[in-house]
Amino acid sequence: MADYTTILDGLAVMIRLGIHPHEVEPQPVRVTVEMTVAYDRPPRVDSIGEVLDYDFVRAGILTLAAERRFSLQETLCDEIASLCLRDGRVRSVRVRTSKTDVYPDAAIGCEIVRHRRDAPTDPR
Repeated sequence: MADYTTILDGLAVMIRLGIHPHEVEPQPVRVTVEMTVAYDRPPRVDSIGEVLDYDFVRAGILTLAAERRFSLQETLCDEIASLCLRDGRVRSVRVRTSKTDVYPDAAIGCEIVRHRRDAPTDPR
């Protein structure tokens, strides 16, 4: 078995996130996702069909940003982790979000790590 880490680093999204009245409008958030992906074997050919296509993660995050409002970064991180764990090859996922313009001198963020055993079961 081969494990790989697939990384989506620093995705910039505008999202409605926060508890304060001034956070009603979308604000810039950076999202980084690291997924440990298990394969039965290393890729035999140089083809996307051999590995996890990370487009679904980026598209899923962009959909969340467009359609949802979140009060907490913790909730946002957990939703993104759940999205990643829908693919059975993902053994664990680390999600980090950062609000980049809350303070003039620092970003504020959250990070979650979830493992396959922590994942809720998919009833499908």
